[in-house]
Amino acid sequence: MQLSELLKYNDIVIQCHDNPDADALASGYALWWYFKKMGKLARFIYRGRNAISKPNLKIMLERLSVPVTYEPDFFYVPELLVTVDCQYGQRNVSRTEADTVAVIDHHQVTSELPPLSEVRSGMGSCATILWDMIRKEGLSVDENKDLSTALYYGLFTDTNKMSEVSHPLDRDMMDSLRYNKSQITEMSNSNISLEELGITGDTISGFEYYPEHRYAILRSEPCDPNILGVISDIVMETEGVDVSLAYYVTPEEVKFSVRSCMKETHADELAAFLADGLGGGGGHINKAGGALRPEKMQDFALEGESLRDLTDRLMLERMDEYFDMYEVIYARTAELSPEGLKLYEKRPQELGCVRLSDVVPCGRAVAVRTLEGDVEVVSEEGIYLMIGMEGEVYPIKKEKLEKSYNKTGKPYSRTFDYDPCLLDPVSGERKLLMDHAEGVISSGGARILAKPLTKYVKLFTAWDDERYYSGNPGDIIARREEDPHDIYIIRGRLFDQLYKECEE
Repeated sequence: MQLSELLKYNDIVIQCHDNPDADALASGYALWWYFKKMGKLARFIYRGRNAISKPNLKIMLERLSVPVTYEPDFFYVPELLVTVDCQYGQRNVSRTEADTVAVIDHHQVTSELPPLSEVRSGMGSCATILWDMIRKEGLSVDENKDLSTALYYGLFTDTNKMSEVSHPLDRDMMDSLRYNKSQITEMSNSNISLEELGITGDTISGFEYYPEHRYAILRSEPCDPNILGVISDIVMETEGVDVSLAYYVTPEEVKFSVRSCMKETHADELAAFLADGLGGGGGHINKAGGALRPEKMQDFALEGESLRDLTDRLMLERMDEYFDMYEVIYARTAELSPEGLKLYEKRPQELGCVRLSDVVPCGRAVAVRTLEGDVEVVSEEGIYLMIGMEGEVYPIKKEKLEKSYNKTGKPYSRTFDYDPCLLDPVSGERKLLMDHAEGVISSGGARILAKPLTKYVKLFTAWDDERYYSGNPGDIIARREEDPHDIYIIRGRLFDQLYKECEE
């Protein structure tokens, strides 16, 4: 859905969920601002039993001039109702009748959506979606610093102070907004109430520790989601704790926070595993989080089991399952035996390449941003960036590039879910790699030994023993024919496009 599709309506109401947080308020504010810019007068409301009382949100409403009103008894039927940061019909939003309903949200879809909807469950905040939709309409929120600050704070609070940001579009908004830093600081320093301070202490004192895998689990009473991060950070200071999981349970959602200080466990991967099929999760290698939807959890409930007991059981079962299912391989010291492996030859395949020094001066460090995250590289003469079939980016030396690929002499053109880019910390520029990419075709002939995985694997490659690559059953584990330590993972869905079995 595009925002311009909503401009045919004149009588418009924007509604967020009944217990608004900063993301809901920022999202509604952004949509209200867009309608105003386009000459439409919209109302922004929230309903429910209680008016906003949290100190940080009251400061946000006042300092940033958020145009929302509390309407517990709202009986008017508008021509268009747009729900933001929630989905029409969910339990956390009072039902408002309307001729037409639209939905803009970043949570998991739990029921049938109306035709006018934009739900991106992979985003860290609904604010990011509104920022992107407004940008695609040719407008910039930067002309309104209060709105820019609200959008930043929406992402800030929904991702535990940016520690759980995972989608590159969230990072793009975070980097581009011109926000008021002092306002963010003021709101952040008014975030925890005395009651929540007590909740923090009670939660920590009731921790459960599992020494076999060195992790701690903590269940909190409902609180501001950022407090889960505070709790997890404190627990991670404890000797013997390598991983922590903190969560709370409400009828609307189960919110959780994950921390890890061991290289064999990425917090973002663990968060995604805990939420698989039940909600969404992600973040960084060391800090991550997510939310589960109670509606989806009920399929796993035992007879008579409460939501709280169900959550406790599922969290513990999934933690144990995660730690028990992986084999860890360190390619620098391990060898992939040729036994059971088949010989494959690389197919000719067009990819993209960018000579890094053509885009960034030699000696300068830049961040490469892709769907897989940000990776820092240093520009050097003879270093190229390869762009793979799904927008993945990895460095390659000139000698290896010329040995394995032939240049097409034409620009490289391909469509990705997110176009990889370079972020220059010196100039502040954001440069799309596809604007500088030229096509190369693999010369073929390179041979590997490979087999499908039958179990989960975490692979530390010979060139990077700090960050692992995950392989799932059905993916392919491979090694170069001439080097038993050059081991890597190839996604099963891509393998037949990249390689063919040798006839010999």
